[in-house]
Amino acid sequence: MREPTSMQECVYYTDRIFEKGKAKAWVFKEQCPKCGKALMGKPVEKGKVKIRADEYVCPECKYTVPKQEYEDSLTTNIKYVCPHCQNSGETQIPYKRKKVQIIDEETLKKTSVETLRFQCSSCKKNIDITKKMK
Repeated sequence: MREPTSMQECVYYTDRIFEKGKAKAWVFKEQCPKCGKALMGKPVEKGKVKIRADEYVCPECKYTVPKQEYEDSLTTNIKYVCPHCQNSGETQIPYKRKKVQIIDEETLKKTSVETLRFQCSSCKKNIDITKKMK
C-alpha cells in the first residue's frame, strides 16, 4: 500500500493513537474524470483554498463535481495496530463516515459521532476512527 508523500495529494489524512493501538488513514485525490491531467481539489481563489466549498474542481479544465458525489467514489487506505489484539495490518474501505453512538466519558451521556469503521483482519472487532470533535 502506497503512503502519501505530501498532503497535496490527499483529501483526508489522520494519524491516531489509541490506548493499545494506532491507526493511520489517508484518502488520495482522484484524477479529473474529464481531462485526466490533474488531481481534483477544492476551488482556489486568490491563492487560498476554499476549504468549506461544496464542490471539487479540476485546476486544468475547471470541471466541477459536487462534494458528496466525489467523496463517495473515494477509497480510504488504513494501516493499523489493533487495540484489541495488537495485530498490525492494512485495509481499504470506502470513504464513507457512519453515525455511531458512543458514551461521552466526561458527561456519561450517549452522543452520536461520525466515524470511519473497519474490522481487524485478525480478531474481527470494530475499530473506529472518529471525526475530531470540537
